[in-house]
Amino acid sequence: MPAFKFAQIDAFATRAFAGNPACIIPTENFPDDHIMQSIAAENNVSETAFLAPAETGGWYLRWFTPTMEVPLCGHATLAAAHWLFSIGGHSSERIIFHTRWSGQLSVRVCREGQLEMDFPAPEIRALSNDEAIYDALASALGERPVKVFDGPYIGAVFENPEQIFALSPDLAAVKNIGSSLLAEPGNVGCLAFGGTNSDVTSRFFAPGSGIDEDPATGSWHCMVARIVAPRLSLPVTCFQAFPGRGAMMTIALAGDRVKIQGSAVTVIEGIFRY
Repeated sequence: MPAFKFAQIDAFATRAFAGNPACIIPTENFPDDHIMQSIAAENNVSETAFLAPAETGGWYLRWFTPTMEVPLCGHATLAAAHWLFSIGGHSSERIIFHTRWSGQLSVRVCREGQLEMDFPAPEIRALSNDEAIYDALASALGERPVKVFDGPYIGAVFENPEQIFALSPDLAAVKNIGSSLLAEPGNVGCLAFGGTNSDVTSRFFAPGSGIDEDPATGSWHCMVARIVAPRLSLPVTCFQAFPGRGAMMTIALAGDRVKIQGSAVTVIEGIFRY
């Protein structure tokens, strides 16, 4: 019976039951894609990250939601680095990850034990005159955004944090938004400037990727960094307001890269058998 080491880690959290759970599966060689997808479906968290040692040093890294492989995932990268530093025996202060679609990523240990990820900054464009997308978002989310951006995801900006907390979207409608845009359909990030102990408050709905609402989303905050950089001094403290959990991270735009800092906590260790 095949077996892998297994850990579940709450990423962008300093305690259990906060942030976003990610499952980590370290391997010597990746199993077949359908096996990885089946394992991710069985785990049934936002993402399962698979690790395999790279011949040239560092680690290969792939991410799967319960329904699909994704090109970039921040919280599961943070969780994978946390596993390598705390459990997997990685001794240097920096880890290199090699990915299929997002190039080389790195994670380093920084102040007070936090980890800092180095990710690509996405291209975005403002959708100032597309009334149809504003109307669709207002209908699906129950609130009308004041500004909308297209990029890896749809980014909807609202007037105040209270609107972000109050969002109760029609997820079936959200899933159909974005088919005419660069963004993958059904993946909508929402943000407002301000919040308690934060510069930005956000949420992320991703029924298009098999996730109704993601508790903490590093890849979305790469786009947030692009959106807020013209207005806020860097670094920017962000609170992702998933009901009942909540996640904190710090982001900074550095040229064509985004630096994202956060913490993680291991909550489960064991063996995955199939």
